[in-house]
Amino acid sequence: MLTAVVFDVDDTIYDQQQPFNAALKKIFPHVLATDYNSLYKNFRFYSDQNFCKVTANEWTLEQMRSYRIAQSLADLHYPVISGKMALLFQATYEQELEQIQMPEAIKRSLDFLKANDISLNIITNGPTEHQYKKIQQLNLLHWVDKEHIIVSQETGYEKPDVEIFKLAEKQFGLDPATCLYVGDNFSNDVIGSKKAGWQALWFNHRKRQTTHAGLQDIEVTEFDAIYPAFQQLFA
Repeated sequence: MLTAVVFDVDDTIYDQQQPFNAALKKIFPHVLATDYNSLYKNFRFYSDQNFCKVTANEWTLEQMRSYRIAQSLADLHYPVISGKMALLFQATYEQELEQIQMPEAIKRSLDFLKANDISLNIITNGPTEHQYKKIQQLNLLHWVDKEHIIVSQETGYEKPDVEIFKLAEKQFGLDPATCLYVGDNFSNDVIGSKKAGWQALWFNHRKRQTTHAGLQDIEVTEFDAIYPAFQQLFA
């Protein structure tokens, strides 16, 4: 029987592509709208791939942020951009993140879980200050106690490291056998949580493919489908 749910934040609690698209449109108006989806997927890939270098002090946060947008554009054969333009994009992207909103389906899900006395928790990769700004903008503290939030930078670990899930078990008082992790990133969220002995709900609303199909316990492919999934799990 499940007694706890641990959520990812980026592209799980909110639609991260919306602020990304808005920043692209403002800073790189020559980019075709038909390329937005591919650019976003590349952007997430390079972010997930290289944040560990920031954690290990091999790269600065500024280097990683410049690289991920520059390389994403280069992969789609757009002209090379300067470091100045990359950082301008980052600044604009951060401004757009200040406008993010939680989808109604996520609000209903959190309300339902809280009403059913399910322990609510968060593990998110990223810079501490940056992630807490999103948490505050999304009003997540209405559902999740601050003591039940882990941001990777402040721990020295990051998903999919098993250590960050074990840290959560200790800090949040979780039993891995009754814990469900919910996230959009298969490698970080599904593989990481399954290695820790948790159950995993893959929130695959980007319709990504994987060579490890079936590792997840549950797969949901639309925002509107997540609330019914929780209703079924905790009926």
